[in-house]
Amino acid sequence: MSAPTRQDDAPTTAPGRQVGGLPLQVYVVFAVLGALVVSQQWLVPRLDSPALATWSTIFVAIVVQSIPFLVGGVLLAGVIATMLSEKALRRLVPANPGLGVPVAGLAGVALPGCECASVPVASSLMRRGVAPAVALTFLLAAPAVNPVVLVSTAVAFPNRPEIVLARFLASLVTAVAVGWLWLRFAGRVPILHRQRTHDHGEGAAQAFLGSVRHDFIHAAGFLVLGAMIAAAINTFVPREIIDSVAGNVFLAVGSMAIFAFVVALCSEADAFVAASLSAFSDTAKLVFMVVGPAMDVKLASMESGQFGGAFALRFVPLVIVVAVLSACGMGWWLL
Repeated sequence: MSAPTRQDDAPTTAPGRQVGGLPLQVYVVFAVLGALVVSQQWLVPRLDSPALATWSTIFVAIVVQSIPFLVGGVLLAGVIATMLSEKALRRLVPANPGLGVPVAGLAGVALPGCECASVPVASSLMRRGVAPAVALTFLLAAPAVNPVVLVSTAVAFPNRPEIVLARFLASLVTAVAVGWLWLRFAGRVPILHRQRTHDHGEGAAQAFLGSVRHDFIHAAGFLVLGAMIAAAINTFVPREIIDSVAGNVFLAVGSMAIFAFVVALCSEADAFVAASLSAFSDTAKLVFMVVGPAMDVKLASMESGQFGGAFALRFVPLVIVVAVLSACGMGWWLL
């Protein structure tokens, strides 16, 4: 039985603040870069230390490796969001929600999307009659099992196909398991559907460019933050502390799950950050790569705003627990 839904009478908007047609964050970034250029003569002598040189080397390496896959993923997500996702998925999904859940999980391979795009797509699918459990399964699968993510993982972990397979299976199991659990136990959870206004006269090219710009600006910011934190962990945190955390199975898994939730990396780039944390076990790295695309602080906030707080209070912890258990199980089996 599908979960009852409720739709707000008044559409809500959540536009970012814009100046001259561009998000305010873009101007802030340019202002910071300009200030750094002007003050470089004062900064360079004070930043000339071996530790900072090591940090910058690791940071640049992570970002340079990740950017091509981030761009590819954003472009592919733009094409899907503009032309294919909702119509194609509705044709593919069986009428029976129990069968629709695994089909929606596998559809994430053929109809990928980034985390930011998956939330409004899932809401739109529900409004068009797709069972909530099926739409939520697609929400979890699309950012995690698509070809761009798998290729980036293979590049980040060369000659380690078992890690790519473990990530694919653990992410797919997470999406399908959460879908079935939601179908079975969450029938009375209220789900809101807040509609965002948009320009109905917008052409496909404009919609594509808007989707790419939105996703890249958001994902690139989190990528830089994640790379900075990973480089800092490898450079400034004493090795004995890292070894003590990484050497304890429970601490390693818990810390990597928290790290994935907080830094909110794009799934097309997170494998490079995971690979840089060499002190941690393959299973702990797998937890990071499975939890992040399924649930992070950015997704939790978006889902709470899109579907309501009552939904998020049940869905967010469910996804995190299932993702950790799935990753640990696949790590024990394959790694």
